[in-house]
Amino acid sequence: MTKVVRIHEPGGVDRLMLEQIEVPPPGPGEARVAHRAIGVNYIDIYHRTGLYKLPALPAVIGVEGAGIVTAVGPDVDEVKVGDRVAYICYPAGAYAEERNLAADRLVPIPDGISFERAAAGINRGITAQYLLNRTIAVEPGDPILVHAAAGGVGLMLCQWAHHIGAVVIGTVGSEAKADLARLNGCQYPIVRTKTDFVKEVRQITGGEGVRVVYDSIGKDTYAGSIDCLRPLGMMVNYGNASGLVEFVNARELTLKGSLFFTHPSLFVYMRKRSDLLASARHFFGLVDAGILKIHVNQTYGLAEAAKAHLDLEGRNTTGSSILVP
Repeated sequence: MTKVVRIHEPGGVDRLMLEQIEVPPPGPGEARVAHRAIGVNYIDIYHRTGLYKLPALPAVIGVEGAGIVTAVGPDVDEVKVGDRVAYICYPAGAYAEERNLAADRLVPIPDGISFERAAAGINRGITAQYLLNRTIAVEPGDPILVHAAAGGVGLMLCQWAHHIGAVVIGTVGSEAKADLARLNGCQYPIVRTKTDFVKEVRQITGGEGVRVVYDSIGKDTYAGSIDCLRPLGMMVNYGNASGLVEFVNARELTLKGSLFFTHPSLFVYMRKRSDLLASARHFFGLVDAGILKIHVNQTYGLAEAAKAHLDLEGRNTTGSSILVP
């Protein structure tokens, strides 16, 4: 029997149930992974609340983990028993001691990177990789705005963009988070609760605005984010911490500078295994070189999943959070 955290119906953290289930042998194209660490992400909250619907209930939640391959099914040549691997993928099922999943979604963990850092970093690192290199190719000197700059993806975006040579502006929720963002490459942290971030961005950029906004907050920051963009700038709405952006006015995008809007998905960008492996190698290579730091700032037991969700929803976390089975 395997311990898992699953939901039988959407709702609050009281819907997270620690249970035991049988995990069958891996099927064709599948591998079994014994988790050593599990990533906690906002998408887990969306699954729990029903904002993003799961295919069927009851369901184990979680989409990110790292561990050891303990068995493989027929027709698997991507991994072998004993491999150290990490993943970020659908279907959900990571909040578990072990699970089966498609072997072509697993990526190797370099020897110098721990399971904890791999589980905390694979989602954020691959997200930052495609946002900065494929959604829009950020170049040296580009002014950019990163919302939630002290969060998991925010810190990674700030570090990576700074490495590229961009001018990194970020919004945060407190002075302490501003200090953390500054230490991770954000040259201009703005405490959003104290300052009008649109005015600050315009002042920092000499009135020009930024080339791109990376916004994981959503509804509360959308209007201001649009006003921070220069002509032909891009609004990248990749998260919904404050709620969905439910309406985008095409005419407004035209009038404010022929702006671009996108709501990208990692799972679309990484649908090809070749893209997944290339992104993972790029990310882990920069971590191994000491250029990118993975901040594992909160660790919980599997039975503490509810607390992990409450802390993340309450914006009481910085960097990454993991569960340890």
